[in-house]
Amino acid sequence: MIINLLNYVVWNVNPVIIEILGREIRWYGLLFALGFVVGHYIMSKIFEIEKIDIKNLDALTYYMIFSTVIGARLGHCFFYEPEYYLSNPAEIIAIWKGGLASHGAAIGILFALWLYSRTRPEQPFLWIVDRIVITVAFAGICIRLGNLMNHEIIGKPTDLPWAFIFTLVDDQPRHPSQLYEAICYTFIFIFLYRLYFRKYTTKTPKGLLFGWFLVLIFGVRILIEFLKEDQVVNEQDLVLIPGLNMGQNLSIPFVLIGIYLIYKAYKNRREY
Repeated sequence: MIINLLNYVVWNVNPVIIEILGREIRWYGLLFALGFVVGHYIMSKIFEIEKIDIKNLDALTYYMIFSTVIGARLGHCFFYEPEYYLSNPAEIIAIWKGGLASHGAAIGILFALWLYSRTRPEQPFLWIVDRIVITVAFAGICIRLGNLMNHEIIGKPTDLPWAFIFTLVDDQPRHPSQLYEAICYTFIFIFLYRLYFRKYTTKTPKGLLFGWFLVLIFGVRILIEFLKEDQVVNEQDLVLIPGLNMGQNLSIPFVLIGIYLIYKAYKNRREY
């Protein structure tokens, strides 16, 4: 139930939808799965337009699922809490205890897509990432909404009238940073979707959508991180650039790569 108290949103939603035979069905898991279902549908349309054998889609889906989960888990373990997980390596596989990092997922996905494209010359690396980022942007919306339902990745305290009180955390009004990101990712998804389906399709300049995805997604991440609480204690001890948190430090290289790809794409105007 959501009620308004002193102009703040009291967020007391239960992260668990239902429990069946001792197993919890959670909003986060449902939204995570929704991202893959919708992504599968979008890629099926792209494969149809590009005349790619639809049989490849099942393999691509498996690559995406495993690389997302494994990359996100390893990213959290080694970017945010390396000392703990290196001392307790068995805990790395305890994914049910929480701890996923989007930057790790990004690295995992890119590596998996490189492996995928190596055996499919008709789908070179930049071809596939230019198209898969449309679905990843949608998945980002779902994941941040899942974080909202889980009362996690919370914002810093604020007295703004749209502040959320996350009752499973404390009674402080805070920035709903998960909602900020979900809204931004929605606009990014629409932009990338239209750029492909309404403007370029088979004539998409090499690296263009991938470049815009990196600049927009991780640019937004850099900005919104200023409103977020650090994810782990002593996070500032791990960063390379003081004054910025781990999420911002990890986002900067992605943004720079994206700027380069956009520049190259517009300069060369190559087509597949």
